[in-house]
Amino acid sequence: MKIIKFIAPALFPFIMAGATSIVSKPAKLSLSKLLMTDSSYSTTNLFKSGTRPVLVSKQFSFTEGPAADNKGNIYFTDQPNNGIWKYDTNGKLMLFSNAAGRSNGMYFTKDNKLVTCADEDNQIWQFKADGTKDTVLLSSADGHKFNGPNDLWIDAKGGIYFTDPYYQRDYWTRTKPDLQGEKVYYLAKGQSKAVVVAETLQKPNGIAGTADGKYLYVADIKANKTYRFDITKEGALSNQQLFIDKGSDGLALDEQGNVYITGSKGITIFSNLGEKIGLIAIPESWTANLCFGGIKRNVLFITASKAVYTMQMNVHGSTKNASKQR
Repeated sequence: MKIIKFIAPALFPFIMAGATSIVSKPAKLSLSKLLMTDSSYSTTNLFKSGTRPVLVSKQFSFTEGPAADNKGNIYFTDQPNNGIWKYDTNGKLMLFSNAAGRSNGMYFTKDNKLVTCADEDNQIWQFKADGTKDTVLLSSADGHKFNGPNDLWIDAKGGIYFTDPYYQRDYWTRTKPDLQGEKVYYLAKGQSKAVVVAETLQKPNGIAGTADGKYLYVADIKANKTYRFDITKEGALSNQQLFIDKGSDGLALDEQGNVYITGSKGITIFSNLGEKIGLIAIPESWTANLCFGGIKRNVLFITASKAVYTMQMNVHGSTKNASKQR
């Protein structure tokens, strides 16, 4: 791995349609504490008053797909430059792979293997610890190219949920989809064929599941809506419900069940009842994705246009990535 000089202070270092409205369990925080203020930063105790995002680096072309390994190190992509970068818990930024298959969304398995949406040839890849491609987990749908796997979430059984929107890439030779529709798929662990689990969305993009494996959130960025599904024991999705009238590029959940949505204004935070409770303003034209990382999983890592940022939080991520450090 090539280590580069860290450009800005780190926060990790030392501690490091027809869907119905959603009905959910009460949020852990009282609604009186979840009200928005006039500030562009929430005061809901999700982070200390006065905390602001800290710039890590602004040297990339377009950052995406952050994911935390089981030590809390963050990996993210510079998709146009075909790279995957690592930002470790000591604040070091280093190149992990310069042959990343144009990876976009990423996630770590329970045994700490990096799985990515490799957009170059519309596949799902798994990487070795040295940054080289380990294997192609999925390459086609009944002989047809996927539109372009975009984002993914891995359940406790090792099954992979991924979104497959169509975004025309300048490095493709094809100019139209090989499949009808833009869908959500599930690849069960050990299987070589993915099954469709949601097919009524216009352009599914961001995706994230709850730590207990009961619910899956999927953002339909074209319809500007985010939905919540029940996950069945077999991995299928049921009971599609409208969560909020807002789409997203990326999604993340914290331990309280709050949902973090990305877009042009930064990160909008919603309670699990779908109520807006905060906004973390990011000074970039587009905030693409985010995840919780750091030794205690209480650092929000944010990919935004050409930059990456960190934000110290009072809450932890809901996913089981880096759970050994809690």
